[in-house]
Parts: sequence; structure tokens; C-alpha cells
Amino acid sequence: MHPTIERMQEVVAKGDESLIHELLAEDVQFLPPTYYSTWTGRAPVAAVLGHVGQVFSEFRYRRIMGDGKDWALEFQCKVGELDAVGVDLITLNDDGLIQTFEVAMRPYKTVGALREAMMARVMKDPRFLEFRNALS
Repeated sequence: MHPTIERMQEVVAKGDESLIHELLAEDVQFLPPTYYSTWTGRAPVAAVLGHVGQVFSEFRYRRIMGDGKDWALEFQCKVGELDAVGVDLITLNDDGLIQTFEVAMRPYKTVGALREAMMARVMKDPRFLEFRNALS
């Protein structure tokens, strides 16, 4: 398994933005499950993923599939009392850092709860006023 993928398993559930930051390419793109937009750049993506790690509970990866630069990591977690399953679709760059991070998740009700919890957190984080410009 690629060392970045191994490390990712350790840090994502912790919600520690600084640990996530070191795994991301400078121009990483993050495609969240909650809306159809893309976050671009190491700082905003690390901040978003740090908040997600705080919203999810009982997070664990169930299966990891992939090779080389392309990986799919199936996870399960809770958002509040709601269960969810999802897949992190990861593409690494030539330096072994995360270039693209797309999340597919279900059920719809839990994705809605995630969106609400993330909006509440982001609205209290002043960095997101400037990060908003990183959203494409």
C-alpha cells in the first residue's frame, strides 16, 4: 500500500488539520459529497477535512482498493445519530501527495445532516471568508 494512503487512514478520523495538510498537494482539489463544487488548495482543503473529522464519529475505513496513483477507501461513520457509508476516491500526484480527493456518501439524510453540521462550523471559522474564493 502507498505510504500516503497508510498515513491517511491514521489522520483523517482524528480531524487534525495539520496532519492532513502534510498529505495534500499544493493545488489539491476536494469534491465533497454535500454539494457540486470543488475546493482547491492545500489550506482550504485541510481546513474542510479537519472540520469533517470533527463532525464524523465512529469513523473507520472498511476496505481499501487501489494501486499506484488511484485509490478507493470505503468508510463508515456516524453524523450525530445517523449512520453513513461512503468512499474516498483519491488520486496521488507524482510526489505521492493527494492531488484529487472526491467523496461519495449515502444515505441522503445523513449527507444532509453533514451539510448542516459543516455549515454551522464553517460559519464560525473566519478563514472561510477568504477560502470562499478557493471554491470553484
